[in-house]
Amino acid sequence: MGISSAQCRAGRALIGWSQDQLAMASNVAKATIANFEAGKRAPYDRTLLDLQAALEAAGMEFIPENGGGAGVRLAKPGTKG
Repeated sequence: MGISSAQCRAGRALIGWSQDQLAMASNVAKATIANFEAGKRAPYDRTLLDLQAALEAAGMEFIPENGGGAGVRLAKPGTKG
């Protein structure tokens, strides 16, 4: 599952990260993140996985489209691993 630009923005907001912080954690250029979140450009699948992995490592959980819409939430402590 690839994350959406809205999930990326929401995930950053929930953990209080700037685009710079996500760029450092994911090894993805800030410009790539900014363009993705603004809907200007879709990153490669590998890049989306890098962004998702960095946000998940910081405690985010991505919720797939399941009839109620895709989303993001903070994972319960101890549920990742």
